[in-house]
Amino acid sequence: MAATSYTGRFAPSPTGPLHAGSLVAALASWLDAKANDGQWLVRIEDIDTPRCVPGADQVILQQLAACGMQPDEPPVYQSQRSSLYQSALGQLITQSQAYPCGCSRQDIEQAIAVSGQQRERHAELVYPGTCRGGLHGKKARSWRFLSTFQPSHGPSGQQVRRRADPELIAHEIHWVDRLSGQQHQNVSREVGDFVLKRADGLWAYQLAVVVDDAAQGVTHIVRGADLADNTARQILLQRALGLPQVQYLHTPVVLGADGDKLSKQNGAQALDLQDPLEALAQAGQHLGITCFASNPADWLQQAVAQWMLRVRAL
Repeated sequence: MAATSYTGRFAPSPTGPLHAGSLVAALASWLDAKANDGQWLVRIEDIDTPRCVPGADQVILQQLAACGMQPDEPPVYQSQRSSLYQSALGQLITQSQAYPCGCSRQDIEQAIAVSGQQRERHAELVYPGTCRGGLHGKKARSWRFLSTFQPSHGPSGQQVRRRADPELIAHEIHWVDRLSGQQHQNVSREVGDFVLKRADGLWAYQLAVVVDDAAQGVTHIVRGADLADNTARQILLQRALGLPQVQYLHTPVVLGADGDKLSKQNGAQALDLQDPLEALAQAGQHLGITCFASNPADWLQQAVAQWMLRVRAL
């Protein structure tokens, strides 16, 4: 199944050291890249600066190296790439696919309450489109992507999108997950017009990750299933910005004692890498891989062979 050109990546946020769940994500992306004779990159996603822990990036890189996984190129940092995100936002504004929003979270919650919209546990707030037609006297706080559109034709026959059109068509996005198969999401109805630049001036994850993946030539993304819900939004942005669409594979996440995704918020402990081989073995078991080796390098070599067998038909 070796691809002619494959670039994968692992993109941790430096909010602390890697834990068992994040090692599984790193290992899966590394295995898939090596099984495809591809490159494996590491991108430090440090745009949410209030949550970043000084020095955590170096700890993460050291943890990966201890497990035998080193990137094929020097890591890049999102905090150094603001000009790329600004250029992408400018393109979307020019195309009338982004607009300023003056709504606070409280405004959105009140609008949703008035509409009677039901919301499941942990589900996102579906933005009701309050500022699509203008700010209505409010001050701009953030920038949002217009997740709906109305195709019409200008004088030369080209298709155009007008933000103020009263009837807008919902985006139904279809894609294939290499593990789970056919997927779809109606972004307009299930997410709404999502944020590109936050009210605090920081860049939103959705825009930054799409811009960076394209700039780094990423062709395949392997990540945890907790991020699968982001895929349709990212495909939508790829199309709007004229960027290549990548292939996706989402692996099962490691759960904490409370049944939610293992994270620092629910007690995930930093990896104990006094025995990297044991850490790799535990991560491999979560991916259905069992190897017998005396050192991380041999374990990884065996794991690549097993991964190739598991995903050969994908």
